[in-house]
Amino acid sequence: MELTTLCYLEKDGKYLMLHRNKKENDLNQGKYIGIGGHLEFGETPEDCIRREVLEETGLTLDSVKLCGLLTFVIDDYMEYSFLFTSDSFSGNLCGDCSEGDLVWVPKEEVFDLPLWEGDSIFLEKLAEEAEYFSLKLVYKNDVLVQAEFM
Repeated sequence: MELTTLCYLEKDGKYLMLHRNKKENDLNQGKYIGIGGHLEFGETPEDCIRREVLEETGLTLDSVKLCGLLTFVIDDYMEYSFLFTSDSFSGNLCGDCSEGDLVWVPKEEVFDLPLWEGDSIFLEKLAEEAEYFSLKLVYKNDVLVQAEFM
């Protein structure tokens, strides 16, 4: 079981998306996802997302909002991911991320990108500015077979 963070940075009606196209054997290969990564020993989820955003984008988060907890079950892999948004950050977007290409995408166009099917479900909740939520997403052979709000 893994503990991760995921953040959608918001600016001018757009999300900063990471097109995962640079790492070999990447579970997210070819998909567009938010920014994030694995918690390191001793980190809080907030510590982790601040570190990951800085490492992957060059941006410093001034504030974050915890929006939900995502439970991913993908075949024999399981992950709990703390879902954040942020519209307050500073710095300059780095030109090169080792995991993929960083792209600002209008929120209404995000659903047209190659996403994990379940990502559309929680992105819709973010668009609704819903209260904190917990969502379980179960995949078998990369196909979403269960999506349940807890």
